[in-house]
Amino acid sequence: MQKLIEHIVHTSSQRDHTNLCIAIRDAVEALFNPRALSIYRVFENGAKTVLYSCAGIDAQGRFSRNAYLPDVKYSFQIDADPLLQQGQKQHLSTIEFSTADGFRTAFLIRPVDQLLYIVDMNFKSRPTPEQYKVLSGLTEYLSNHVGLLDYGETDSLTRLPNRKTFDKHLYEVLTQAAIDERVTSSTTDGNYRRQPKPDAHHWLAVLDIDHFKSVNDTYGHLIGDEVLIMFARLIRESFRFQDQIFRFGGEEFVVVTQPTDAESIKKVFDRFRQNVETHSFSQVGRVTVSIGYSQLTTSDTPPDVIDRSDEALYYVKQNGRNGLASYEELVASNKLTAKHFQSSDIELF
Repeated sequence: MQKLIEHIVHTSSQRDHTNLCIAIRDAVEALFNPRALSIYRVFENGAKTVLYSCAGIDAQGRFSRNAYLPDVKYSFQIDADPLLQQGQKQHLSTIEFSTADGFRTAFLIRPVDQLLYIVDMNFKSRPTPEQYKVLSGLTEYLSNHVGLLDYGETDSLTRLPNRKTFDKHLYEVLTQAAIDERVTSSTTDGNYRRQPKPDAHHWLAVLDIDHFKSVNDTYGHLIGDEVLIMFARLIRESFRFQDQIFRFGGEEFVVVTQPTDAESIKKVFDRFRQNVETHSFSQVGRVTVSIGYSQLTTSDTPPDVIDRSDEALYYVKQNGRNGLASYEELVASNKLTAKHFQSSDIELF
């Protein structure tokens, strides 16, 4: 009992998803000694559900990964595991399954009626009723804690990560941009594999709904909120699960993409622009979006890349809206004058 209390106290002190997953991994290992353990963070990618293994125990021992930056190398679609897929479809909270050489149990974590985590464990034998009771309580605690973290990090209207989360994790994204392989990560067969892409880069885009104030003024704020919810859904459906999406504030959103070459990312952003333009928004009808974006570089600080993307967005707004522009392309074509943004003296890389 003392050991359980110690782990609960330690887990309760965690303030981000990465460290929380590590704490739960350590607690499950110390209390139940599973043969294998995977804590999956769940990402909805349009009609697909992707599981990202962010902490656990495997044949090589303990492992942990940044829960905010899913790596395609450690991710798979849920339909690759029929047992977990069944649990998702049937809205089960627990799955139990006897294997040829042991026992498997998984807990599906839904703190806000949305599947956010799966704790998947393999044991030599089925846990005793007392062990199972403790294990159930521990995962229920995880659900409550995840709900609290989600409440603080997520915009309550759109269910996207909020500005606070963006500010907290952009340095991590910038660091990842410096060290990540230059790859693309999706294939047409539905699996996720790494493929070389020498000219690929991370990109940050600022997306702004055009004339949104007039939507609120004409239809009221409730209808304006519906537009924001539908717009956020379109963003989730249009980008990859490993791309970072945030509601920056008001009608402004930010997308940080995984490595993609300049020609492809332009097509991606323009396809999203067209998706918005052709979508029928309830009671409002047609809505358009302006997009400004810029390439992340190893010397960037958060204000640098945001300022560059804002410059490109302002250009689009001043030239008819319902369009997109790359800061780098605007500078290269002399439509914008390159600015020397003020960076801090902190050496990130």
